[in-house]
Amino acid sequence: MNDAPPQSPPRTRVVVAGGGTAGWLAAAAVSRQLGGLIDVTLVESDEIGTVGVGEATIPTIRRFHEIAGVDERAFVAATGATVKLGIAFEDWACAGDRYFHSFGTLGRGTWMGDFHHFWLEARALGFGGEVGEYCAEHQAGLAGRYGGGEGGGGDPELSYAYHLDATAYARHLRALSEAAGATRVEGRIADVRRDAETGDIAGLVLADGREVAGDLFLDCTGFRALLMEGALGVGYEDWGRWLRTDRALAVQTPVAGPPPPYTRARAHTAGWGWRIPLRHRVGNGLVYSSEYLSDEEGRSRLLENLTGDPLFEPRLIRYRAGRREQMWAHNCVALGLSSGFVEPLESTSLHLVMTGVTRLMQCLPFGRPADAARRRYNAQGRAELEGVRDFVILHYRLNERPEPFWRACRETPVPDTLAERIALFREGAEAYQAGDELFRVDSWVQVMLGQRLHPAAHHRMAGLMGEARLRDVLGRMRAGVAARVAALPAHGDWLARTYPEKTA
Repeated sequence: MNDAPPQSPPRTRVVVAGGGTAGWLAAAAVSRQLGGLIDVTLVESDEIGTVGVGEATIPTIRRFHEIAGVDERAFVAATGATVKLGIAFEDWACAGDRYFHSFGTLGRGTWMGDFHHFWLEARALGFGGEVGEYCAEHQAGLAGRYGGGEGGGGDPELSYAYHLDATAYARHLRALSEAAGATRVEGRIADVRRDAETGDIAGLVLADGREVAGDLFLDCTGFRALLMEGALGVGYEDWGRWLRTDRALAVQTPVAGPPPPYTRARAHTAGWGWRIPLRHRVGNGLVYSSEYLSDEEGRSRLLENLTGDPLFEPRLIRYRAGRREQMWAHNCVALGLSSGFVEPLESTSLHLVMTGVTRLMQCLPFGRPADAARRRYNAQGRAELEGVRDFVILHYRLNERPEPFWRACRETPVPDTLAERIALFREGAEAYQAGDELFRVDSWVQVMLGQRLHPAAHHRMAGLMGEARLRDVLGRMRAGVAARVAALPAHGDWLARTYPEKTA
């Protein structure tokens, strides 16, 4: 009889290629959740810069921070973060227009239909105000108010995300990763060695001849996609026919007044510009199509619209909207820019990294065959990214602007999946969130209405209430929202009181 104790299976070696926010997000989550089963090594070179401008987020980041064990107070202090309640869109459907895509819930609906049908019934009868008046996040954002969380007073039930310093965020995640046992290797990847029999990646060969071997590789090398495209030859599906911008210029300016709790997205003749307020500076950018605006014209336009002097020369970023044909091929998973890219209009870049690494942790093969898991992972990733694509295209498709860029966006046929959504809302104000889609019904409604898509009809269930009762119910909803918002402190005051620690 053999009484020898059973042998533990070997630890899985996970190698993250590339640092930056994507690489360290992946390393932090995997090492802090699975550190007892795996070894995590991250390879990056100080010689290679990162894009580093993904500074606006959506509320899903808070759930991911719980998974990765990121303490909110330490995170805010390390990254100069501010609160984000939504996005203010200016000049999108027409010059002079403004609407707010909030993270909150519009009113209260029923099983038969969502709240906007009740609001549309009221509007047809000549009352009801604006749809945003039924959402606390919407009203608080425009009023510059926020309060919530431990010791800060205010309303902890508001749905919020953050603006953050991406470079400082990567540093913070690195510290968390290394504390959990992850190892950083400095070096430039010169070659990728593949197994002759399986075609899997066996190791990363560095410029000085060292090799980092592994069992599972995460490609976080950005647009270069050194592993997924360079070594494995996985192709890229181009979405440029629908998303025509291909350039971004980014620059920072000093703080100019209290930080509003929202991102600003202002359209121009060939794209749009962003303004992201942090506690220690403001992030500014211009997104545009090189077919309709030259790089020099873009630079001039960006600088002309700054509030304050630039802290450095604007950085030019070239990109192609689209997705990797496979996000998991052989033993390599692409995360972040190497897996695909949809411009940052709705602040989804970091979210897509987080969901990608979360799904991976749920089906990590630990040396077992992973064909079925790989197919499922790719199907989920494709569906998620295509859903984000459709939501962003919506902003461009629904416009009444006269410029050639905007006419082209309006006249180009959209994906069938989006065309059906637009038709449903135009005909009967129907909006939906399918399966694991990111954007909720309220998000679709706010953007469709904001982009001047006025439905021809709506569900008449509110007509059963009678006008007097409908007036009363909606009036009490609006009053409740107004009272909640009036009780909130100014966003800047709340930040200073709740997070007085030194920021990035």
